[in-house]
Amino acid sequence: SAGSFLYQRADTEPRIPASNEKLLLSMALLDSLGPGRRIVTHAATASLQGGVIQGNLWILGRGDPEITAARMAALARHLVAAGVQKIRGRVMGSTGYFGHDWWARGWKRHRTRLYVAPPTALTFQGNVVNGRFTREPEAFAARSLTKQLERRGVAVVGRAGAGEPPEGLADVATIRSRPLRSILAAMDRPSDNFFAEVLAKLLGAKSAGLPGTIAKGAAAIREWVAGHGIDFSLYDGSGLSYANRVTTRGIVQLLWVADASTWGPVLRQALATGGQGTLENRLHGVKVRAKTGSLDGVSALSGWVWLDKEEAWTEFSILSRGMPKWIASSIEDGIVRTLADNAG
Repeated sequence: SAGSFLYQRADTEPRIPASNEKLLLSMALLDSLGPGRRIVTHAATASLQGGVIQGNLWILGRGDPEITAARMAALARHLVAAGVQKIRGRVMGSTGYFGHDWWARGWKRHRTRLYVAPPTALTFQGNVVNGRFTREPEAFAARSLTKQLERRGVAVVGRAGAGEPPEGLADVATIRSRPLRSILAAMDRPSDNFFAEVLAKLLGAKSAGLPGTIAKGAAAIREWVAGHGIDFSLYDGSGLSYANRVTTRGIVQLLWVADASTWGPVLRQALATGGQGTLENRLHGVKVRAKTGSLDGVSALSGWVWLDKEEAWTEFSILSRGMPKWIASSIEDGIVRTLADNAG
């Protein structure tokens, strides 16, 4: 419950949050956009007459991290339903809404990028093609939509491509993402770095204007946290940065903010429980909702645990460094189990 601490130790000491950063990103997104927000991907052109698009058809991505071939098939169906029969130009995947930046302060050279695909505004299959990260998902999305349109009898004259879209485009069809609450569960439970950096760029674009970048996203999270009187140093959305610094006291205070907000239960629901996601082999049988974190020599676990004696959720945050992960995890789990059984 807000305002009182059961126990604290070194709770104002700056620590690396690792993927506990995603907890902060989730809060800022829920507060800024709302749990029901859906991200819209547009198919637009400058010239549709009598079923014929004279120039190019543009796919305008806006930060939906879950675009797949199946979603492109849905977009193709909507385009056919809108009367499109022929495209004289090309299907083009749009760039520019987000920067193509793929770097943050505190990321380790040659290593960090192994853990996160390039975050773009128009994504496709997690920006992984044939098992490798791609820097041109926009072109792959355009190829996929071209194929789906041709399958439905639409003639496409030009070859699929990617680039900056021109001004003056009008929507022909759209597809919408799942609600934010569902996307956050898909990000937080398995701790998906790609989702985090895409959604952080979306937050950054809304907060500081286009193009959305990793730095703008981190600044937007930092500003949201500062709005609650807490000063953290944050440089990315996923928590891969070794330069990020938070405190356990600050995290617990932000969990109190969540508790006092309409979206608090949505955040709790988005986090892994014992035996699920990144807690797959941990905390079985404990009523817990928490975000894990893991970097070299860094471990984190923050969230809520149900106090049986109190019949209420309580907030906790544990950040450690300098010990093997298995030891850190067993200490974290021991603390959470002790809280669940005895606190109150």
